[in-house]
Amino acid sequence: MVRKEEPDGTANWLRLPGAIWAIGFVSLFMDISSEMIHAILPLYLVTVLGTSTLTVGIIEGIAEATAAITKVFSGALSDWLGKRKLLAALGYGLAALTKPIFPLAPGVTWLITARFIDRIGKGIRGAPRDALVADISPPDLRGASFGLRQSLDTLGALLGPLLAIVFMWAFSNDFTLVFWIAVIPAFVSVGLIMFAVKEPKRDAPVRKVRMPLSRSELRRLSTDYWWVVAVASAFTLARFSEAFLVLKGQDIGLPTALVPAVMVVMNVAYFLSAYPVGALSDRMSRTKLLVIGLVLLLAADLVLAFSSGTLGLALGASFWGLHMGFTQGLLSTLIADTAPAELRGTAFGMFNLITGMALLAASIIAGLLWDATGPSGTFLGGAGFTVITLFGLLLLEARRRRSASAK
Repeated sequence: MVRKEEPDGTANWLRLPGAIWAIGFVSLFMDISSEMIHAILPLYLVTVLGTSTLTVGIIEGIAEATAAITKVFSGALSDWLGKRKLLAALGYGLAALTKPIFPLAPGVTWLITARFIDRIGKGIRGAPRDALVADISPPDLRGASFGLRQSLDTLGALLGPLLAIVFMWAFSNDFTLVFWIAVIPAFVSVGLIMFAVKEPKRDAPVRKVRMPLSRSELRRLSTDYWWVVAVASAFTLARFSEAFLVLKGQDIGLPTALVPAVMVVMNVAYFLSAYPVGALSDRMSRTKLLVIGLVLLLAADLVLAFSSGTLGLALGASFWGLHMGFTQGLLSTLIADTAPAELRGTAFGMFNLITGMALLAASIIAGLLWDATGPSGTFLGGAGFTVITLFGLLLLEARRRRSASAK
C-alpha cells in the first residue's frame, strides 16, 4: 500500500502516454452525454411521471448492479481474447445507441429499459478500458494515469449537468429536447475510441488465460487484491447513488432548472482532486489517502443531513466530490497494482461486480430511509456506515502491518 518515492518527487502529466489522454477524452464526452440525462432523470421520474423516491433508488441501484454484473464477463473475455479495445469500443457504441431512447420513451418502462441498456454498455466497456489503462501506463505513473482518466471523466460529469441547467433554462424545462441534445457527445465519444486509441503490443510473452473465471485462475488473484476489493465494497456501502444529492436539492426548494447545479458543484470538487490525488498516490501511502476520503464522506453526510439551505447543500456536495476524488481512481490503481497483467480484465470485472452489488444494497437502503424518515435519515444512515467502514479500514491496516512486521 506504500509506494517508494520517485527520485524527482513528481508525477509529470506531460510524461503520460497519448493513449491515456485519448481514453480520458472518450470518457469525458460519454459522461457529458450520460450526465446531461442523469442530472434531470430523477426529477423527470418524480415530478413528471410521479414515481416515488424508493423507485428512483431501486432503478439506480439495479441499473448500476447490471453494469457491475456485465463488467465481470467483459473483463474476463478481454483476458481470454488478449484484446481490450474491441470490447471497450463495443460498450461505448451500445451506450451511444441507447441515448435516443430517452427522448422517445413514452413511459417509465421505456426509460428504465434505456437506463439498463445504457448500463450494460457501461458494463461491457468498464473493465476492459481500465485494464487497457493499466496496460498502457508506465508503472511509476500508474496512479497519475488513472487519476487523469478519472479527472477527465469527471470533467464530463461536471459539464453534463451544467449544460443540462443551461438548456433547461433556455428551453423552458423541455426535458425531451435536452435528452436529444445529449445524444451528440455520445457519438463523438464512439468516434474517439475507434480512431484515436490504439491498443499496445505486448513486448513479452504473456501467459495464456483459457478460463478467466475458473477457480484456478481466480486463485491467482492475491490476498492483497481481495483486501482492496473488501475495502472498496465497504466504501460503496457507505455511500449511495448521487441521484439522492439531486433529490436533496429539490427538497430544499431549488428551482427545477437549477437542481442539476448540485451535480456541478460535486463534480468540480471531484475533477479538481482526482488527478492530484492520483499523482500523490505514486509517492505516498495509499491507505492514508483512503482514510482522508472516508473522513470527507462522513463530513458530506453530516452536512447534508442537517442543512436546509443552498450553502449547506453546496458544502455537502463539495465534500462528496472530494471524497470521490480521494477514492475512486485510487481504488482502480490498487486493483492494477495487485492483479497479474494477464488477469487485469477479470480483476477489474470481479471488483466492479462486488462493489456494484454493494451499491445496489446502498441505494435501496437510501430510498427506504428517504421514504420513511426523509433526507436527514438517508444521510445519517450513510454517516453510520462511513464510521463503521473507517474503523474497519484502520483495523485492517493495523493487522496488515503487524503481519508484515512478524514475517
